[in-house]
Amino acid sequence: MDHDETGCQAPPEGPILCTNNCGFFGSAATMNMCSKCHKDMLLKQEQTNLAASSIGSIVNGSSSSNVFEPVIADIIDVQNNAVEPKTITVQPSCASGSGERVEAKPKEGPNRCTSCKKRVGLTGFKCRCGSLFCASHRYSDKHDCPFDYRSAAREAIAKANPVVKAEKLDKI
Repeated sequence: MDHDETGCQAPPEGPILCTNNCGFFGSAATMNMCSKCHKDMLLKQEQTNLAASSIGSIVNGSSSSNVFEPVIADIIDVQNNAVEPKTITVQPSCASGSGERVEAKPKEGPNRCTSCKKRVGLTGFKCRCGSLFCASHRYSDKHDCPFDYRSAAREAIAKANPVVKAEKLDKI
């Protein structure tokens, strides 16, 4: 049977190779590119959008003002070779425009056990009293923990089990 008689369309002649000639097969959903080339093309377009918006913000001088200004950037579509103007909203950075300085956190030294000053690194145990301990001092009786476990347990039980009182009934 011929496909003219059945009314069905013929399948494509064969798989379509990627338009970037990378050797992989493309699909119509990814503009006849393989998934990697399509992802790379989208990434390049996004980078050009960011570059165009940053250049536009520098030219317009919006980095010193706190008002959001739309920047029109000409974006070139790689596949269609068409120029499309798009509006991009540029937000000025907090540190440069507001005059506030972000303080850098000083680098902390290695984590050490509070009792024996042994280096614990990632294997340290944080106690409820807020201190860090090694494996031999992690239990509360080994490091004379000031945390009151008894009152904490009583509060937890009281929260979990509220007092329930039945309503009083009028007796006849």
